[in-house]
Amino acid sequence: MSKLGVNIDHVATVRQARLTVEPDPIWAAAAAELGGADCITIHLREDRRHIQDRDFLLLRETTQVRLNLEMACDADITALACDHPPDQVTLVPEKREELTTEGGLDICGNRRAVEIITRLKAANIPISLFLDPSPQQIDKASELNVDAIELHTGAYAEASSVEKNDCLATLINAGEQITKAGMLLNAGHGLTYNNVHSIASIPQMHELNIGHSIVARSIFVGLENAVREMKNLLINSTAVS
Repeated sequence: MSKLGVNIDHVATVRQARLTVEPDPIWAAAAAELGGADCITIHLREDRRHIQDRDFLLLRETTQVRLNLEMACDADITALACDHPPDQVTLVPEKREELTTEGGLDICGNRRAVEIITRLKAANIPISLFLDPSPQQIDKASELNVDAIELHTGAYAEASSVEKNDCLATLINAGEQITKAGMLLNAGHGLTYNNVHSIASIPQMHELNIGHSIVARSIFVGLENAVREMKNLLINSTAVS
């Protein structure tokens, strides 16, 4: 069964909309844990549009499950992570003008990423890379000896019914390449209650990171219940052939 990482960024988005103190992501993490989250994921962006340094530092002390810090290849945030190590860092691409992360990190010939990976390894922080399901990117990640790859599932999530099977096949093939190389297989982006089953059913899928859909659902049923509903979908997923 795939584990569930719950991204609580958009709880902070609501708080930052009014520059106030609520809703507090710390309480959101606790509710997610009660709902069955196996991991709490936050993205500390360079522009601090939602999660703040304060959130990261408090979550590091209070979270009872794994804490996964998403971050760009930024020197200052890397220093913060090395000084206060989370359970995992996931390196992602980042653009100031984007609404959310668009596409996977390009690590082929990316000297900055290599430098950041080296610094994180020196701090003994497990590393995941957020990548498109590209054989070349996966091969490079294997060369860099990272711990995990999180496959970008955006193309699958946005595909038409005609295109979906091809997108799923691409993800399955990428997953096989990742696990054969000895890395953990994670996935995320655009996953919802309606489309998660096929991704959770990919053989050897270790963890799915899901945020927006769960936070949106929580408006109507509460965060603990929204997480529990998603967790039950993962529990009921079976491996595809």
